[in-house]
Amino acid sequence: MYQYKNVIMDTFHWRKWFLLLLFALYRRLDAVDGLKCYCNSPTCPNETCETDGYCFASTSIEAGVQKFTYQCWNLSRSFPPDDRPIWCREDENPDMSCCSEDFCNRYIFAESSPTPTVWQVLPWVMGLMVLGVCAAISLWWAKRSRSLMKGGRGSRPLFAAEDSLGEPRHPIMGTATIRDMIELTTSGSGSGLPLLVQRSIARQIQLIDIIGKGRFGEVWRGRWRGENVAVKIFSSREECSWFREAEIYQTVMLRHENILGFIAADNKDNGTWTQLWLITDYHENGSLFDYLTARTIDSNTLVKMALSIATGLAHLHMDIVGTKGKPAIAHRDLKSKNILVKSNLTCVIGDLGLAVRHNVASDSVDVPSTNRVGTKRYMAPEVLDETMDTRQFDPYKRSDVYSFGLVLWEIARRCGAMPDEYQPPYYECVPPDPALEDMRRVVCVEKRRPNVPNRWHSDPVLSAISKVMKECWYQNPAARLTALRIKKTLANIGTGDHIKL
Repeated sequence: MYQYKNVIMDTFHWRKWFLLLLFALYRRLDAVDGLKCYCNSPTCPNETCETDGYCFASTSIEAGVQKFTYQCWNLSRSFPPDDRPIWCREDENPDMSCCSEDFCNRYIFAESSPTPTVWQVLPWVMGLMVLGVCAAISLWWAKRSRSLMKGGRGSRPLFAAEDSLGEPRHPIMGTATIRDMIELTTSGSGSGLPLLVQRSIARQIQLIDIIGKGRFGEVWRGRWRGENVAVKIFSSREECSWFREAEIYQTVMLRHENILGFIAADNKDNGTWTQLWLITDYHENGSLFDYLTARTIDSNTLVKMALSIATGLAHLHMDIVGTKGKPAIAHRDLKSKNILVKSNLTCVIGDLGLAVRHNVASDSVDVPSTNRVGTKRYMAPEVLDETMDTRQFDPYKRSDVYSFGLVLWEIARRCGAMPDEYQPPYYECVPPDPALEDMRRVVCVEKRRPNVPNRWHSDPVLSAISKVMKECWYQNPAARLTALRIKKTLANIGTGDHIKL
């Protein structure tokens, strides 16, 4: 089948943008349920197999003899999700190919490929002619719209086949900002941009400077059409973490003003090795840890920050029932370094690479297949002494609440007329990089908690906040507040209702 396309393309010499449009359309129609494929494996009856994914063909040289392999490739084995497998992209693996029509893989390679007849080629010719007419009309309409708008909102094109770097541009990306595209394609609450748009954005980003480093890799500030974005670059050995975080961010209905905004995920080949990119909103204030280290805050900002974090956590923990509902999610690594400060001093929760999801239908927990664990300093007692029931979902939410209590303590220390210098939780009890044994001794055996300064008791806001944090870090997980209860309590503190209580 690919030979037929090459014959037609060589005959008509279609322009590059038109081929890209056709390719994108072809890929949208690519996946078919119950696809029948030619199979030369001994396990295939009647040389036929059936799949929900693609027909697959490959060729290789073994002992000087060319060998051909034909089989089915299920969607469960594809990577990334909802896309053609990486190894089936002809430009990257010319010896392997996929297709999505019944028995289409039988004639991919020359060893059994018949000569195309006029009647086989004619449908492609007719289809391309129709698409050519549509493209001509689209171009005429774009030029007409551009001329009409020239005197009004400027002369930037509504549609362009390529950007200045020669990269393909999706139709909805003409003049749209990232926010416009997200609102257009997800109604503000969906699972993220289409994969084709994500890939187009990633290939147009210019990296500017490094803004952070971690065990996974680096975080860069990037620019896309004048907008700042954050680019988290994973090393190739952290592929599981990259894939998991991208998967969690694209959970349906996850988008929220207090969850870090996900934009795109893509793999980039820099010539030496493959980089794995995760692109999110950029917040120039950096992490909450960075902000508190450099600045002090007032009572209003304390409540604003605490309430926004609690609101984001409550949204994560909440399951939304429906056809396209959202599963409950627990973060598992909540700390000040994984919370970012927006320009209005509210916060967003990021770094969802260790998050777990609750499967309501089977009442099971979807745990990531990674060797990474949470940050020891912020681990709840039941995590440190390994008494938490990891088969149930509620214990994960309760451990998040414990971590939130420690973050609340960090914020409160930097508030007031005589704020304390920034220190991490348990700074006076354990080394700067504590081991599990250090934290287990302090939290589980000695049952210590961060010290609450006396000056907090004379301040109504700090006094109310200290009460909330103490109810977050109870030794007994079942006694801790829920994220929703914390959110409502902090909202009352913000309105001053706590003074009446």
